[in-house]
Amino acid sequence: MKAVEVTGYGGFEQLQVTDREVPSPNAGEVLVKVKACGINNTEIWMREGAYGTGEESGWRPEGVQFPRIPGSDITGQIVEVGEGVEPHKVGEDVILFPFTSSGEAGMEHLSDDLSFIGSEYDGGYAEYVVWKEELCYPMPLPDYTQSAVVVVSGLTAWHMVEQSNVGSEDVVMVTGANGGVGSYNVQIASKVRGATVIAIVGDLELSDKMKELGADYVFSYKSSTLQQDILEEVGKVDVVLDVVGDALFDTSLQVLRKGGRFCTSGSSGGQQTNMDFRAVYLNHIALLGSVLGTREDFKNLLQAVSQYKVKPTVAKTFPLSEARDAQAYFKESGKLGKVVLLPEE
Repeated sequence: MKAVEVTGYGGFEQLQVTDREVPSPNAGEVLVKVKACGINNTEIWMREGAYGTGEESGWRPEGVQFPRIPGSDITGQIVEVGEGVEPHKVGEDVILFPFTSSGEAGMEHLSDDLSFIGSEYDGGYAEYVVWKEELCYPMPLPDYTQSAVVVVSGLTAWHMVEQSNVGSEDVVMVTGANGGVGSYNVQIASKVRGATVIAIVGDLELSDKMKELGADYVFSYKSSTLQQDILEEVGKVDVVLDVVGDALFDTSLQVLRKGGRFCTSGSSGGQQTNMDFRAVYLNHIALLGSVLGTREDFKNLLQAVSQYKVKPTVAKTFPLSEARDAQAYFKESGKLGKVVLLPEE
């Protein structure tokens, strides 16, 4: 099969198109013919060494082992089953839950042995992938590409909203609102939870599209008076759902009401910040870290997608052989939605 490997830490040159043997499913596993694989920050940061370049560089203590096939947003069709898996599973269209762990139900994402597909396991930048049958779910939509882009970003966003206890009376500010996680945060907070949503983007030309996703207000982070703009037009907010980090951290604390919640799942605008603890404890601010989510979160997300309460957004597709170009495009600002690799193109 054709596959794209990450051969080590570094730039796009570390992505190599290669020929691999098609893997065989072990007991309890299935072989999936990959139809679509979305791109996430996770595999880019892994390649760049943003999680570290030695031990503990991945989700497990031993770190990432190269070469590794990345990719965790996977949809496809089961073409072979391992021992113990019902033969009628062959031919089913599936979407893959992206990690294994020994954690109890509702605590899977907190387990020390969490292992991520595309990091600890070979992932979806390939024509075929092997995965546990119990972690393969029916696709929420009949389209492979549309279904694929909800996996990691959608799961992360759903868990952020759940963890932040967003309700219909809340005013929620979403940073990076045109990105993968951010665009789902907007939709889930507004269309599933009924909250009032403030979307923070770079280009205000995206305003109409953001309002279609459910945003009530749209502001640009490029404004030199962003904090003042939000407070004058909307007032204090109850929840901040953040994927940016340092660049908007101070603004977020300043617009949060007393007793507000700040939930972060990313740091694309800076991984370190200076914080005055008084701004947190004097205002009773709850700081929440969030990544991925539970299998129950995933099921609820897929149901919301199947009911068209949450709409997947695709910015652009690339053939598998153009994975370097796809990751480069992913890093560009100003687009709305996800970037997807299509092995069959």
